[in-house]
Amino acid sequence: MLAAILLFSTSKMLIPREKIAAVGGAAAQWILDFSPGALRAIGTLEILAAAGLILPAALDIAPILVPITATCVAMLFTGAAIMRLRRGERATIAPDLVYLALAAFLAWGRFGPESFTG
Repeated sequence: MLAAILLFSTSKMLIPREKIAAVGGAAAQWILDFSPGALRAIGTLEILAAAGLILPAALDIAPILVPITATCVAMLFTGAAIMRLRRGERATIAPDLVYLALAAFLAWGRFGPESFTG
């Protein structure tokens, strides 16, 4: 589910940021604070994260990359939550916190009790 969310959010690389801001309402105004290059970089990281959450375990090649990627995704959403707090968007921070919790839970589970290597 987390990988699907990350893939969906890469639409910021394909759709003009002005259109996203107009359609997304108050929750999407943050996108205007970033340059198109920065949005492409964020989108690229999200594509790589989605691949890192699924492919290592599915292909059984370096499955330790799954919890490492989940930790990085947790840091990505920590940054998103901080950005929303700085912008004063407390009402729209809930999804970022949910995704942060999902990523942290996945990292904890794959490093510990449900490790692929154990």
